[in-house]
Amino acid sequence: MIIKIIILNIYLFILCTNPVYGGENNILRIIQNTEDKFRLVNDYEVKMSISVAIPAFRMPKKKYHVFFKQPNKIKIKSKGFGVLPRTGMFTSPKGNFDNLTDIKINHSANNLGKNSIMLVGNLIVDSLSIDMPNDYAKLTFKPTVDVMVDTSKWVITGVTTKIDTLKIMEIHNKYDLIDNKYFLPIESKVEYFVKDSRFTKWIKKDIGSLMGKQQNIKGDMVKGDITVLYKDYKVNQGISDLIFND
Repeated sequence: MIIKIIILNIYLFILCTNPVYGGENNILRIIQNTEDKFRLVNDYEVKMSISVAIPAFRMPKKKYHVFFKQPNKIKIKSKGFGVLPRTGMFTSPKGNFDNLTDIKINHSANNLGKNSIMLVGNLIVDSLSIDMPNDYAKLTFKPTVDVMVDTSKWVITGVTTKIDTLKIMEIHNKYDLIDNKYFLPIESKVEYFVKDSRFTKWIKKDIGSLMGKQQNIKGDMVKGDITVLYKDYKVNQGISDLIFND
């Protein structure tokens, strides 16, 4: 048994590091594995809290009660203002990867943890909530995205969006084993790095959708942090469709 495990680990290592096996089929396999793990959870409810640290913006920690059911049903309950974004946070891994083109495995990535692999792709600009002044600007605006995948759990642990070497946004996810079956996020941290006025409108629009339309964020941010905590999961309890009809 031990010999079989060693052989399997060697085989997986070759698949993930050898350029011969680092082609489209292996990339599709990685994406599909993360998608399959996501689909193991048919429904869940969870309590979430969000705290924000953004220059020129102050608000108390916000709490939500969220219901989710495959493939894309979402119900969010909260007191007062505050709206969670439906895109990204509750989108399947495959749905998020569909926003990328020319996906490759980064064999030279530094500081990769054990059982981690990095996929790199070009972000489809049309998938962003950003208005381009003209077609030329749209053609020259070419963000890339690094996606870190933990191959022991088949979950996405990190996403970094950048232009050349300039970071625009970075997401870090921590997971825990729920009900001894499902790896689900217990903490997500989003960092915005805004050093160019071209990106300010996009970031403000994104944060506006997170916190509600009443929010007016003034000035150009240099760096902002959003932390999302998850607790009290109830997984695959058979949530009624009636909950999503309100």
